[in-house]
Amino acid sequence: MQTSSPTAESSRTRQAPELLAPAGDWQCVRAAIENGANAVYFGLDCGFNARYRAQNFGLADLPDLSQQLRQRGVKGYATLNTLVFPSEMPALVKVVEAIAKSGIDAVLVQDFGVARLVRQVCPELEVHASTQMSLTSAETIEVASDLGLSRVVLARELSIDEIRKIAGATEMPLEIFIHGALCVAYSGQCLTSESLGGRSANRGQCAQACRLPYELIVDGDDRELGDVKYLLSPQDLAGYAAIPDVIDVGVASIKIEGRLKTPEYVANITGHYRRAIDEAMERGTVSIGDDAKQEMELSFSRGFSPGWLSGNDHKRLVPGLHSAKRGIEIGSVLESSGQSIKVAVSAPLALGDGLAIVGFDGQGQQGGRIYSLMDEDGQRCKSVGAGCTVWIGFGKGELDWSQIQLDATVFKNDDPQLNRRLRQSFAGEDPRSRQPLDMHVVATVGEPLVVEARLADGRRFSVTGDQPLSAARNRPADETVIREKLGRLGGTAFVLRDLTLTATDQPMVPMGMLNAIRRSLVVTIDHALAATPKRTVAAEAVHSWLKPIESGDDDQTSDAVVDAGTHLAVLCRTPQQLEAACGLDVDMLYVDFHDVRLYRDAVKLSHDHGKRIGIATVRIQKPGEMGLLKVLTRIQPDVILARNLAALDFANQNFESVIADFSLNVANHRSAQWLREQGARRVTASYDLNREQLIDLVQSMPSSWLEVVMHQHMPMFHMEHCVFCAVMSPGTNKTNCGRPCDRHVVQLRDRVGAEHPLHADVACRNTLYNATPQSGAEVVDDLKRRGIQWFRVELLEEDADATRSTLSIYRRLLAGQVSGAEVWQSLNAANRLGVTRGTLETQRNPLAIL
Repeated sequence: MQTSSPTAESSRTRQAPELLAPAGDWQCVRAAIENGANAVYFGLDCGFNARYRAQNFGLADLPDLSQQLRQRGVKGYATLNTLVFPSEMPALVKVVEAIAKSGIDAVLVQDFGVARLVRQVCPELEVHASTQMSLTSAETIEVASDLGLSRVVLARELSIDEIRKIAGATEMPLEIFIHGALCVAYSGQCLTSESLGGRSANRGQCAQACRLPYELIVDGDDRELGDVKYLLSPQDLAGYAAIPDVIDVGVASIKIEGRLKTPEYVANITGHYRRAIDEAMERGTVSIGDDAKQEMELSFSRGFSPGWLSGNDHKRLVPGLHSAKRGIEIGSVLESSGQSIKVAVSAPLALGDGLAIVGFDGQGQQGGRIYSLMDEDGQRCKSVGAGCTVWIGFGKGELDWSQIQLDATVFKNDDPQLNRRLRQSFAGEDPRSRQPLDMHVVATVGEPLVVEARLADGRRFSVTGDQPLSAARNRPADETVIREKLGRLGGTAFVLRDLTLTATDQPMVPMGMLNAIRRSLVVTIDHALAATPKRTVAAEAVHSWLKPIESGDDDQTSDAVVDAGTHLAVLCRTPQQLEAACGLDVDMLYVDFHDVRLYRDAVKLSHDHGKRIGIATVRIQKPGEMGLLKVLTRIQPDVILARNLAALDFANQNFESVIADFSLNVANHRSAQWLREQGARRVTASYDLNREQLIDLVQSMPSSWLEVVMHQHMPMFHMEHCVFCAVMSPGTNKTNCGRPCDRHVVQLRDRVGAEHPLHADVACRNTLYNATPQSGAEVVDDLKRRGIQWFRVELLEEDADATRSTLSIYRRLLAGQVSGAEVWQSLNAANRLGVTRGTLETQRNPLAIL
């Protein structure tokens, strides 16, 4: 038989979004495929992915993984979504080379330099911007598109209305999260784990400090919040109700979080969202019943919410009552006797189900499996339905009965029968989720039979019989019979959808011929799908591109301040700090005020003292917020300290000079170079860098490009979520909260007693700062020897006297009049909280978290 090669067919018609499922291991891959995923994303065990604790895949697994996915019509995306240091980039080249050669469809990246590296290694390999890149508007996407991106994963903090505005202003395909755990901080902007213990979330080692309890301090006094203790732990996202809107907006892909979750979780959530998408495409609505919702909650749930998709409701997002998985609430303890409790259950129960009972404090819990069930008539049962009142027995010694109280809430957190059913969905050899095939059959007397097939993605295949057809004597070719024979695709990865027949001169088509052509067609398609796509891979040539950038490369017009010697910059957060700094030997002033109306006076004060001044932008720019940048053109500072890509681009077009700040996460020279190409005069080193990594960065590029922060309170959480609104206001968001942030000084006390300052910026986003300032005084001499010229001190809540003393000793440090150790000792003596070396310690213990 003769075969022809597949041809691509593109379509611009409105389509269902891709359903993208997590895959922590091979079982999860199979669970995703068999339950209807269109694509999976996964990490590699060689690092560079933001789920360090997941099982992940080896480079040697990639060819088999890629082939399996292609044969099932499922795309595969490898996550390279961490910051990468210059010394690591040669190893990353080998990883990208292996991904490209294996045929994996795309990589997800956070780091600008990594995106550029991928394009250098293999131009045909798609690059998707991870949500870690903090792209939150059409303006930020426009700048990032220069990296050669094929897709952008938007921040979780965007509503459907905001996503619609972005989609209407960019041609870039968009991906959003639709289900799973929510980080309270913007992805890519969380420095909590790094700040507290050297475990960088931007390196895949998040310690989940957001899930811990915190106490609220308001104006110096403890504020009693009752059972509300988990002030930074959001409920999980369950966005199924928004799917019709997502389709209407034109989102390209919806993503399920969960690379650390079980295969049963992947099967469960993927299957429900597959059905929801199909229903929305067919009917325009989504109906998720109580049973379906309970099934999803049983796989994993801290409580479901629509996240930010329906807009900000800070009380709904973070109720603050717990932070762990609990499952579904089934009732409360009515009585207890012996090893049993009496409960009026609101969901079905069966022997072997797992239950949890909350403790006295409403937080701790204990539980076990159901050992016996007895109805009110004393009859033993294997299972009961919702609405029944039953005695639930536990195994001897499973519970501490002294801790079980009446009215305690009972949760069902495991269902073995559900898990068994979910495992069956991806068990066995035969595919359960199959690709639809459309066939056109051409049967002409005197010509061989021709069967043309088309996959849903438009690829076409053709198989031709090796015998001419004869004229029928009794029964000419019949579409019903041909459909029945060609549709026998059981055991294959395909299912016949539409079939058309063109018959000429009443041909006879033997049954054996149809069976043979069907088998040949399947082999042809399988062979074509298994073939690795041809790509240009130039790994060797990239190594010269990774070498340190020599001084003078990519030079730009010099600043008004000549870059010679060392310079001290200071960031002030209050007018009092600025006034004190103006009277000192400071080369650059930055201001980061919560009220933009203060900036005009700040610029005048600085210029009256002969000082240059820069204004720091907000870290996140969302749709409709360009006004926060445009207002600065009327104030005319000398410099803009840009904290997002939209601000960088706007400042480059409208101001004399722009500095890229820490939030743009510069960790390697090629990332720094790209920001310079976008107009940045200098770049601020990422706060994720420890001492050795900072030196690695300094050695990789001209020292004049870099500005280093040597003193600061680390900004740990940067959040769309507003704690002020959630627990200090009757409102739900910034439109009705009454702005308690303007009237109160607030700290959050963690479980070791540290009291971390909480601030709200001009866009009402919260930042929680580390209570103890970090000083890099002891690394300054080393950085000076390596040519670093610009050093920054960032103030937080210091008064005028503390501002003067802090800046004066750092000025003396830069002048060589005191040592780093002397600065350290002086600051410890002067600061009630002391000073930490933080990320700039000589050696860090990444396990010393909290």
